[in-house]
Amino acid sequence: MRFAPVAAALSLCLAMTASISSAGTGGAPDPRAESLIAQGRAALASGETEAAVDAFEAALAVDPGYTPIFIELAEAARQNGLQGKAIKYYREALDRDPGNFAAISGEGEALVEKGAIEKAKRNLAQLQSMCGDKCPETLALQSTIARGIPARLAADSSAAAGPSSN
Repeated sequence: MRFAPVAAALSLCLAMTASISSAGTGGAPDPRAESLIAQGRAALASGETEAAVDAFEAALAVDPGYTPIFIELAEAARQNGLQGKAIKYYREALDRDPGNFAAISGEGEALVEKGAIEKAKRNLAQLQSMCGDKCPETLALQSTIARGIPARLAADSSAAAGPSSN
């Protein structure tokens, strides 16, 4: 009887440790989630962004601890022209895995697509310090920044500036 409080505390500690380790981002996703991710990627590749989002969201429901699903959701949002939503997904991935190069690069690309070049350059500097100048993610973000603001955004901003100068 005198060991009961110690045993209870020890079992609680072990239960917390087990739940924390099972919520980690490492390892492969649940096989059902993996299948849904593959379906989402196929839909995204064929231009069916809504079907891709549905598959990725279903995968997230099956395996909420698998961080790469957020990157997939972000890519789908970018293809839908929803850069703000994509940035939200990239930031969720970064909250879970601060060193995720794909999330840093993707967020930077989405920022460029929104017209926030200076913020994208901060992401580029972060990538360069973490993985160097020859890292694929660094090169992808450098190329996106070099292309500059998308033409549709530049046209929108020049049209908005035109009437106000009268």
